[in-house]
Amino acid sequence: MKKIILILLASCIAVTAFSNEKQPLKFIEASEFTLVGKLFPDTPNPYHRVDTVKYKGFTQNENSQLRQSSGISVAFRTDSRTISVKAEYGELFTNRSTPRISSQGFDLYARVDGEWVWAGANAHNTDNPKILSNPIPLVENMDGKMREYLLYLPNFSEIRSLKIGVDEGAVIESTEIPFKGRVCMFGSSYTHGTSTSRSGMTYPAQLSRLTGYQILSLGCGGSSKLQPYFAEALADVDADVFIFDGFSNPKAPMIEARIHDFIKIIRSKHPSTPLVFLNTLYRARRHFNTSVEKVEKAKLEMAEKVMEECVKKYENVYWINSVNNLHEEFETTADGSHPSDYGYY
Repeated sequence: MKKIILILLASCIAVTAFSNEKQPLKFIEASEFTLVGKLFPDTPNPYHRVDTVKYKGFTQNENSQLRQSSGISVAFRTDSRTISVKAEYGELFTNRSTPRISSQGFDLYARVDGEWVWAGANAHNTDNPKILSNPIPLVENMDGKMREYLLYLPNFSEIRSLKIGVDEGAVIESTEIPFKGRVCMFGSSYTHGTSTSRSGMTYPAQLSRLTGYQILSLGCGGSSKLQPYFAEALADVDADVFIFDGFSNPKAPMIEARIHDFIKIIRSKHPSTPLVFLNTLYRARRHFNTSVEKVEKAKLEMAEKVMEECVKKYENVYWINSVNNLHEEFETTADGSHPSDYGYY
């Protein structure tokens, strides 16, 4: 009798060990699936936002940012119980107020009953080259149901290769873009995603999931200054509407000097497409810093002045002047300039 009990126990242990054993994974290059949020479909590197060889005039810093993958996601479906990724990086960027899981990591959402639900996030240890090539899990031990997924790429890193790993016997296939239309959004570090905890928490990404519209995000931290060379690139984007976070970076004199040429360049190829301009956010650090207060106040007043002129002068140009009440909500800021996830929401 004791022998029978021991045999049964051994069998149970063996079955448990087998069921908990990780299944081998197969890896497929992410660019074989549907890339969402791409401004230009034909960049030589599919994970770049702009072809920095084709378009000229950008500074070295701007070139680096345009090669970062912020705003791009991968749409696919799978019945795998595990979803992992492994990546090869070009340039990596970190800043003091954006965690690695946002700047260098990956953020996964699943569609459940028509809603996008967070599923997992992770980042490679880019400090250790010896293990950088190892895959990292985003989600494990799922129930094996077929689901649609949206994988957001890093906000501040250049990706040379990205492979999605699923169970060897699982199905993984591309899906259509899960959002409608093409809304081009150009802007500052706010649009780029500085201080977000995960890449799926940028406000363009949140807006896509909330509204169902595809947002093509071109955030460029510190560099959204109404430059003519940015306008020339944006004018080539196939878009139903343009939204500009264009007054966060330039100071008042630059706003006045550049706004009309910026609009004219876009209008040269989009004669009737709606152009929507947003005012900048209220930076919390201006509350006590008198120098910052002076600069920010001048920017806001100049933006109001020039946009009142532009709305009258150009057809289908719109101005959303909602400086909002974030100055009363100091808990929404991450560092005095950029919102936290709560602030972006």
